[in-house]
Amino acid sequence: MARTDVNVPFAGEEEPAVARGSAGRQHTDGASAGKLAAQVARRIEDDIIRLGWPVGRNLGSEAELRDRYQVSRSVLREAVRLVEHHQVARMRRGPGGGLLVTAPDAAPASHAMVIYLDYVGTSIEDLMHARLLLEPLAASLATERLTEDGIDRLRRTLHEEEQRRDEPGIWSQNTMHVLLGELSGNPALRLFIDVLTRLTTRYAHHSRRTSKAEATRAKQDSQHEHAHLVDAVIAGDGGLAQAHLTGHLHQIAAWLHEHRTAEGPGSEQAETRLVGGPGAKLAETIAARIHDEIAADGWQVGRVLGSETALLIRYGVSRAVLREAVRLLEYHQVARMRRGPGGGLIVTAPEPDASIDTMALYLDHQAVTAEDLRVVRDAVELGTLQRVTARRHDPEVATRLRTALDHTAEQLEPGRPGADLFHTELADLSGNPVLVMFLRILTELWARHTATQEHPPPGLEAAVEVERIHQRILEAILDGDQSMAQYRMRRHLEALTTWYH
Repeated sequence: MARTDVNVPFAGEEEPAVARGSAGRQHTDGASAGKLAAQVARRIEDDIIRLGWPVGRNLGSEAELRDRYQVSRSVLREAVRLVEHHQVARMRRGPGGGLLVTAPDAAPASHAMVIYLDYVGTSIEDLMHARLLLEPLAASLATERLTEDGIDRLRRTLHEEEQRRDEPGIWSQNTMHVLLGELSGNPALRLFIDVLTRLTTRYAHHSRRTSKAEATRAKQDSQHEHAHLVDAVIAGDGGLAQAHLTGHLHQIAAWLHEHRTAEGPGSEQAETRLVGGPGAKLAETIAARIHDEIAADGWQVGRVLGSETALLIRYGVSRAVLREAVRLLEYHQVARMRRGPGGGLIVTAPEPDASIDTMALYLDHQAVTAEDLRVVRDAVELGTLQRVTARRHDPEVATRLRTALDHTAEQLEPGRPGADLFHTELADLSGNPVLVMFLRILTELWARHTATQEHPPPGLEAAVEVERIHQRILEAILDGDQSMAQYRMRRHLEALTTWYH
């Protein structure tokens, strides 16, 4: 197939990212090569964003990409692996091949994030706090943007709930909640509500055993609340829809508290059906299966899951497939392969960075707007302010936020401006890991869109103004004036929206 797009200029092409040796390639050790590969992967992803995410477009052959980014074959191949893990593009070999832009699927990243949030000890209070911040907002937006097709889908979902009422076991009836997120027209709300309902499912699956009569009654109560909610949405009464949904979420929280057992939800493999996602590569499926088994076993950091030979036999796959699965696990810092005597695949403490990157890129592909992001950031950040203001007398609050102010004008690392540190510290101080993860996704995407070649990052004057606003928010927090802190944050986020390109 002929290509016409190979020579399209890319952001930063005229400025190679690294110094080169006499052969035109940088000489690096393993650590610096890995860091360079991550930088190149980000440049490729940013170029795809700048081009408007043209799914199916060929960005060039391996040789052309090596010349474009001025790196060695090994560095480029590792960068391509990272891009593939983010589901941004895939390398097709053979004649007419090259790096092809793909449409990402957020399901594997959502699954990984749910398990991570379970691992770090997300409480029912944390989970429901996040749901109460976001879901009533989605219901209100759905009333404003509802179409007749949306009405049909809401009523059809109610009917399906009724049909499934007598199914055995506990059914959390999350479809209605995810549908409202979709009908809100805000991709970020839709994605976050999906994560929250999946996490709720993990808690529900680990609840104490209930009788058939008790389970049926719980489903009837849920369906009754959903019916009132749907009527309010169709009637266009956003306030009533929010009130019904808020009350329903409080009922869910009460049920979870009443039925939860002493063990954490991670001791059961509650989401096996999500492994790999539809159409996943075999390596992705195997990686997700191992991921779930680690979580189900209580996440024993340091445990050896088996040698490469033992794992090949256990999962019945080729060496190439297993090694690609291990790469995915290492990328998510779920496990790592140790060579030599006594080696094998070892469980490690997971990190959410890979899922955060993937979700941010997924939202970009979904054409999330600056206003979409502002609406969700409003909800998340005003929620963090509420909790941080309540603990304002803790010396850690003032110390950490003042330290964050000192880094406002800095670039902490590629794609992470110092101005974001104040916001992420607020989220961390709130003590809610769900809000921390959601804000990191939002700020990751925000950073990718507020500093491009066409639109350089704001200069020192803007940084000084941001620091001044952050200082005023901090003053309100320390004064215990929650409403003023929230007012100033809301105005700040409105101003930041103009920087999004």
